[in-house]
This record gives sequence, structure tokens and C-alpha cells, in this order.
Amino acid sequence: VDVATIRSFLSGNALFGMFDLFSGGGFQNFSIVTLGLGPYINASIIMQLLTVMVPSLEEMAKEGEYGRERINLYTKYLSVPMTIIQAYGIYFLLNKQGAIPVLSSIDLLVLMVTMSAGATFLVWLGDLVTERGVGNGVSLLIFVGIISRFPQQIYSYIATLTADTVFNALLFGVLAVVIVASVVLVNEGTRNLVIEYGRTGGRSQKVTNYLPLKINQAGVIPIIFAVSVVMVPSLLAGPLSGSANPVMHGIGRYLANNFSQTDAAYNILYFLLVVAFTFFYTGIQFNPQKIADDVKKRGGFIPGIRPGMGTARYLKSVVNRITLAGAVFLGLIAILPFFFQQSGSVTAMTVGGTSLLIVVSVVLETIRQTESLMVTRSYDKFLF
Repeated sequence: VDVATIRSFLSGNALFGMFDLFSGGGFQNFSIVTLGLGPYINASIIMQLLTVMVPSLEEMAKEGEYGRERINLYTKYLSVPMTIIQAYGIYFLLNKQGAIPVLSSIDLLVLMVTMSAGATFLVWLGDLVTERGVGNGVSLLIFVGIISRFPQQIYSYIATLTADTVFNALLFGVLAVVIVASVVLVNEGTRNLVIEYGRTGGRSQKVTNYLPLKINQAGVIPIIFAVSVVMVPSLLAGPLSGSANPVMHGIGRYLANNFSQTDAAYNILYFLLVVAFTFFYTGIQFNPQKIADDVKKRGGFIPGIRPGMGTARYLKSVVNRITLAGAVFLGLIAILPFFFQQSGSVTAMTVGGTSLLIVVSVVLETIRQTESLMVTRSYDKFLF
């Protein structure tokens, strides 16, 4: 395997450089974890869609922890054929680049099995991290893959600075701080709905409480899903453009010419996917009918809104409005490199909006879970 050719290919192809993020740099070294978490993420997307479309899976998802564990198991099963398909796709791509010679059937089988085993190992490692209660394991592994590149990228960026580009560098630094602050505000921002409880249960006066609704309830998952899907056209472009069928060849050439990070079609698709997955995943996470029923059972109500179905419709309306604002914001941040592609500072340092979104979101989520774990343990010590 010619690793130098692979690295040269990745340096000239920002989209496959993004694919390398999901393997923590395994792609550029052609290690056993070359596939990274991509197959598992793609399988997760398919299972999430099937959960909405297949009634039996939808009922299973409502069975609490048991149902989630079963769906997660099915996701792992589905990821196995995904790893085989993607392993062959990587072989085909790198063979076209001259990085891998033509392999015999046995050698190709060994290659695909090895790459599949590496991807399965990463999924197991992610599950282990999640079980330990220190955040979402898959997100943390992607996070580590991103920040591991920061020192080298910063050093390379500084090495290319000249007297003429210092101002651009300062502007880029200020922009990065503003983006990070904005992402933090959106991730931590909430809309508090007033919930009032009547004079029941021995209370002498009504009690006012608040129901916090997060602007970005879906977290970093929509970004990861969108990146996985938007890379599919470029992954298909190589095999299709090499096809002897003129129709397939034409489709492959079209995808190759119109779905790079500098093309409008790619960025429009990416933006729409981020918005769509944000709404989709928020719909899975947030159940307005269940919350409305819980509030009604406790004797609560939203002032001016009828309990029950009226409250559920109101909650859905509010969540849709704040989710739209959050989804559009996330989508715009994700395609920032497209708006600034003419700036040397952005092209020289390939830390795009997607990377910043993932890093900041994962850090915030991990901090929240760590604080929650510490509070739980402090209560345990106090009680026992």
C-alpha cells in the first residue's frame, strides 16, 4: 500500500479528508480502522428511518430501554454488510489512485474482513465509552479524531503566514471565537414555558414552574448524519465513472464534477440535510403528547392553553419554531467554508464549520453528563 499516495489524494480532496475524520486519521494511514465509524453511522440513519416507517420497529422504540437496546443491536447487525460494501468501495477508489495494486480474490476478501473488523472494534469501543457514562461514545471518538489534527494544522497554518496574510489570520481567529460562542449559545439556549399547578394536594396557593425547551435538542447527531449522507455521491462517483455503461459513466462524471465542497449543489444538499436531520431527530427525542399527558396528570397547565391535546399541539408548534431557528443556524455554520472559500485563511486551515460544531457540541454534552454523574455520586455518598 502506497501511504504517500493516499495522503496526497486526501490533501487534494477536502471531502475525503472529512471522511478521514470518522476514522480518526486511520484512512490516511490505511490502518485497520480505515472505515472508521462511517458504516455504523450509515446503519443508524437507516434504522432511524425504518423506525418511523415500520410499525413493529416503531412500537419497539416505545418500549423504553429494552426497545432501544434491541434497535441498537439491529443497527450493529446492519452495519456489517455496510462495512463490506464500503471496504470494497475504498479498495476500488484507492486502486484507481494507484495506491493499492490489483488484489486476488483471497487477498481482497482478507482486506475487506480486516477493515470490517476494525470498524466493528470502533463501534465496540464507542459502546464501552457510552456505558461508562462519560458521554456518547461515537461522538467522542469522532471528537478525538478531529482535535488530534489541531496541533499539526495550527503549526502548518502558522508556517504559511506572511506579512500580507497576518490580517486575514487575525480576522479568521476572531471569526472562530464568534462561531464557537454562537454554537455554545445555541446549544445551551432554551425557551422556558410557564407551567402552573392549581391549589391541590394541600397547597394553599398555586405553584408556577417552567418547562425548558432546548433550541438544539438533537445535539451533534444531525451534523454527523448529514456528513455521512452528503459524502455518498462522491463515494459513488469513482465506481460509476469507471463503468463501461455510458449512462452510469455519465452519472459518475456528473457527481464527480458537481459534488465537491466548493460546489453549490454539494453545499445546498448539505444544508438541507442538516435541517432535515435536526427536525427528524428532534421528533424522535421530543414527544409532545407524552409531556402534555404528564403535565395534565400532575394537575398542571400552560396558561391560556387547554390541557391534553391542546397542550400537545402548542408544544409541537413551539418546538417546531425554535427547532427551525436552531436547524438553520447549524446548517449555515456547517457550510461556512463555502462562503469563505476565496479566503486564504479558510483554505489553508481546514477546520471547517462542521468540525467546530462537532467539537463544541461534544464538549458541552460531555461536561453536562460528567456534572450529572458527579452530582449523582455526591448524593449517593450523602445518603449512604
